[in-house]
Amino acid sequence: MSSDQLIFVIVVLARLGIPLLIFRYPLPAILAALVIDAADQTIFQNYTDLELAGYQGYDKALDVYYLAIAYLSTFRNWADPFAARVAQFLWYYRLVGVVAFELTQVRALLLVFPNTFEYFFICYEVVRLAWNPDRLSHRQVIGLAAFIWIFVKLPQEWWIHIAQLDFTDFMKEDVFGVEVDTSWGTAIGENLWFVALMAVVVVVVVLVVRKTLAAAPAPDWSASVDVDRHRQSTRLDATPATVRLLEWDLVEKAMLAGLITVIFAQVIPNTDPTVRQTIVSVSTVVVANAVVSAWLARRGRTWETTMQQFLAMAAVNAVIMATYWLFFRRNSVDEGAAIFFLLLLTLIITLYDRYRPLRSATYPPIGAARDA
Repeated sequence: MSSDQLIFVIVVLARLGIPLLIFRYPLPAILAALVIDAADQTIFQNYTDLELAGYQGYDKALDVYYLAIAYLSTFRNWADPFAARVAQFLWYYRLVGVVAFELTQVRALLLVFPNTFEYFFICYEVVRLAWNPDRLSHRQVIGLAAFIWIFVKLPQEWWIHIAQLDFTDFMKEDVFGVEVDTSWGTAIGENLWFVALMAVVVVVVVLVVRKTLAAAPAPDWSASVDVDRHRQSTRLDATPATVRLLEWDLVEKAMLAGLITVIFAQVIPNTDPTVRQTIVSVSTVVVANAVVSAWLARRGRTWETTMQQFLAMAAVNAVIMATYWLFFRRNSVDEGAAIFFLLLLTLIITLYDRYRPLRSATYPPIGAARDA
């Protein structure tokens, strides 16, 4: 393995592995995923000779992956059904937009379907650091989502996908008035006013944060990034609902897995299935998996850990997919891509099934007494 390949593998493994921490440590994990997302192209450009022609598709696919993990974590961690429904809408709205973009390459679609879910999720978890998010009224939840959508994500999506401006180029050429290849140290050294401006910004931010905290209600608990330390704000203590085989959640699971697989199929080499083929194949696996899982559950088979469930379902899905390809497909199969899709599908299905009973559990009307 060359050094370029090693760096690529390390970065991809980080982008695949770190999001799994979102279930227990949602805020630091999703912020780490954001940092890696922002830094990976720079790492590839500076430390490898890799061809980055298909970078945007690869980047979008991995963005969707870690946001899917964040969405699935709401099944476990968000006790407020209203906030969870808002998050669900924002997530699927963006997911449909990304699928449409991957199929058409019309960049304006990413402006029409902005990634509001990500920052909404982050803000909710920031509140949970010291306060029970149940304090948020319906109006506040909607207002938060609307503010992020209009004043944060629309300008950001326009900058990135419509204007296609590069932050580094903009800062060096338009703000500092230097060439793009000028080092940051030299650029800032020739513009000391920028240092003074940043100092003022830091002071203003500190003052605003202090004033906001002073006006905020008393914390409900000591600050912690470990969501399990604030179980009353999660669904961990809920009695899991009995899950039936044929219900709406099965449709959602098939749709979720299918749309994500469509996105990855557009960027993984040597894969060229149509959208219909992908959706049908994934839906077949999801339904067959649900049948097998229900059969095992009726016989009292349960999984103590998520890893046990993942490994068991990987074996089940391998048999299902092998049978499907044997009887219904005649074209050649790229083994590497098939294994990747198998593991991706299994992970999504496992996490969905693991926490769906918590989301489906019967709760007291948490939001009933709030203002609408």
